[in-house]
Order: sequence, then structure tokens, then C-alpha cells
Amino acid sequence: MEIVLSAVGVIALILLVLGLGVWVFSGLAIVALLSLIVIGDVSMDRAGAILSRILFRSANSWELSAIPLFILMGELIFRSNISDRLFRGLEPWTKKIPGGILHTNVFGCALFAAVSGSSAATTATVGKITTTELKKRGYDRSLSIGSLAGAGSLGLLIPPSLVMIVYGIQSEVSISKLFMAGVLPGILIATLYSGYIVIRALLNPSLCPPEKSETAGKLESIFLLLPVISLIVIVMGAIYSGIATPSEAAAVGVFATLVILIKERQLSFKMIQEAMIATLLSSTMVCSILVSAALLSTAMGFLHLPSELASYIASLNLSPSLLLLALAVFYVILGLFLDGISITVMSLPITLPIVILAGFDPIWFGIFLVILIELGQITPPVGFNLFVLQGLTGEKIGQVAKSAFPFFILMCVAAFILCLFPEIALWLPNALSK
Repeated sequence: MEIVLSAVGVIALILLVLGLGVWVFSGLAIVALLSLIVIGDVSMDRAGAILSRILFRSANSWELSAIPLFILMGELIFRSNISDRLFRGLEPWTKKIPGGILHTNVFGCALFAAVSGSSAATTATVGKITTTELKKRGYDRSLSIGSLAGAGSLGLLIPPSLVMIVYGIQSEVSISKLFMAGVLPGILIATLYSGYIVIRALLNPSLCPPEKSETAGKLESIFLLLPVISLIVIVMGAIYSGIATPSEAAAVGVFATLVILIKERQLSFKMIQEAMIATLLSSTMVCSILVSAALLSTAMGFLHLPSELASYIASLNLSPSLLLLALAVFYVILGLFLDGISITVMSLPITLPIVILAGFDPIWFGIFLVILIELGQITPPVGFNLFVLQGLTGEKIGQVAKSAFPFFILMCVAAFILCLFPEIALWLPNALSK
């Protein structure tokens, strides 16, 4: 029971520090230091010596280099007309399906997620085109916003994914295998979303008016989609073929993006400057949180908290199903208040040993965790996709959240299916690693 009280104390300390408005990276460092001093009864000098070594070692991690490169790749694409071409390229393939070009929200986000590692960037990039166009053509506003909110979260699941990189670094599992593991679950969720749109359109055809405008032919649409498809093939092909590590593939992706923008005559000094500034801000935030999380992980390990807590939970003889249910509720609650990267780095030192002790594959759990984090992207009060869509549409945050709720349920269904059939996540990495 003492170890449970210690774990509760650490979690309460984290929530208290963050609740005071302290920046996440500094809050995690403060909690790590206080945990060693207060709970571990370690002197200030010794605690400082322990954490300073970890600070230097984690900040020099080679895997961290993939984060700013993938962010830069997404920022460059965001500032080009590739997203507009993505919409026009998908339109001929979707307008004959029940639900029409509403499916461009789902397919567009799925494709853009494969060249970006961010949920917010995926939502914003696809949404800046589709929200206006769908409104102009008379599509149901709620279904339009909800499908974009749900599909935008695929930016975290379909590789490359920043959260997967963070998880891979912390859990010390192969980032390449995590990327492979995210493909089929991402397709599963996209299929559920499109299936829901089809059912709603069949039940109420007025939600999706028939298309009257002329669109590009299917052959022409392939040329419109060529930049995005090329980037997907280049980045994912480099990783899955074994030619490049995720960090190296990120550099290849940035180079390929620059070549495409030069060929399309869209690259400018202003675009590079804006993309570099946005990348610097985002990657500094992510990497500083990761380094601080390493401090917290070290403090938890020094206190033997994860291993002792794992042993305690094992002694309760919870079934694997109940353990997953408890963790799912825990992560959904965290998702109400924190972003995905913060959730991952703060919780993993405690939850991962428990999950491994229960016999779950850490790669499978990584995908399960990402889906639970995705749920937090579309739940108030801190659902980042909701805020992005509020800015794009001008709707109240409550209305945006209401529109996203059916897709929240569908994502819960996907998580349940993944628990029943773990091979959905594990088959591809196992097959490609043979």
C-alpha cells in the first residue's frame, strides 16, 4: 500500500505543478527533483548530480533528430498548395460514394498523415480547404466538422508519427516497427469513419447533396496526388526497405519536399523562414518535454516505483482485460487535460512495466496508447483538434465537440477491435522483419 501512496503522491504532484500553470518541461523536472528529495530522501547535491548526467545523455539522443525534421516537412507542405491539390485529386474518387466529397476529409487526412507527424497539422492543412468547400456545396455542417475532427487525429497513428517517436525513445523499442504497426490500425479507423459517413448519407440523403460541379478526371487526379504519394513512397519506402533509419528517412523526406516545391516553383525564402521558425518553436517544445521526461523516468526508477507498482498490481490478480480497461479510462481522463506527448512522457515510466509484466507486447501497447491519445484530441477542454476546427469554422467549441462525438465512439470501437485482434497491429511489423 505504501508504494501505491507514493505513486498517487507523484501523480498528484504532477497535476499540482501543471495546474499552477508551470510549463510542462519545467514542471516535469521539478517533480523529478522533488520526488528524489521528498520521497527518496536524497540530498539536494546527490539529486542534482543524478539528474544532470541524465539531462546530458537524453539531450544527445540521436533519435531526437527525427522530430524537428518531420515537423519541418509538415510545415513546408502546409505552406504550399499541395493540400489544395490533395482535395482536388481525391474529389473524382469520392463523389460517387454515398457521402460524396465528405470522404475527402477522411482520405485526405489519412494521406497527409503519412507525410506529417502531427494531428493538429493534419487537421489544419486539410481543414483549411475542405471546411470552406463543403459548406459552399451544402454538405451537413456537423458531419463535415465531426469527420474532420476524427480523421485529423490520424496524424498521430499513421506513420510518421511524433508520438510514436516519443514512445519508441522512452520504451526503447524499434521506431520502424512502431511505424509499421500503425498502418493497419490507421486504415481500420479510416474505414470505420468512411463507413459511418456512408450509413448517414444513405439514411438521410439531404446531408450530402448530389455533386453538380465538374471535377478533374481520374487520370488527371493522379497527377494532382502525385506530390503526396511520392513523399509517402520515399519516406516509408526508405524506412521499410531498411535503407534508412527513421531519423535518416526524415532528412530524406525534407530533401524530397524541397525538390518537389522547387519543381512546382513554390519554394521561396519567406516560406523557408516561416517553416523554420514554426519548426524551431514546435521541436523545442517537444524535445524539452522529452528531456524532462527522462529526468522523471530516472527519478521513478531510482525510487523503484514502476517495478514495485507493477508487482503490487500483479498481486491484485487483475485479468488482462480489466487492466486494459483501467488503463484506457486512465488515459482518456488524462486526455481531457493534457496533450499526447505530455501524456506519454509522464505516464509511461509507471504504466509500461505493468503492461509488460501482464504479457502485452510493447509495440502493440504503443499503438493502443496512441489510439487512446487520439481520443484526447477530440475531447474538451483540451482537445487540440477541436480548437483548430473552432478557428477554421468559427463555431463554438461545444458545437465542434458535439459534432466530433460520433467519431470519438468509433475510435473507442477501433480500440476494442484492436484488443480482440492484436495481430492487426503486429502482423505487418512481424511480416516485414522476417
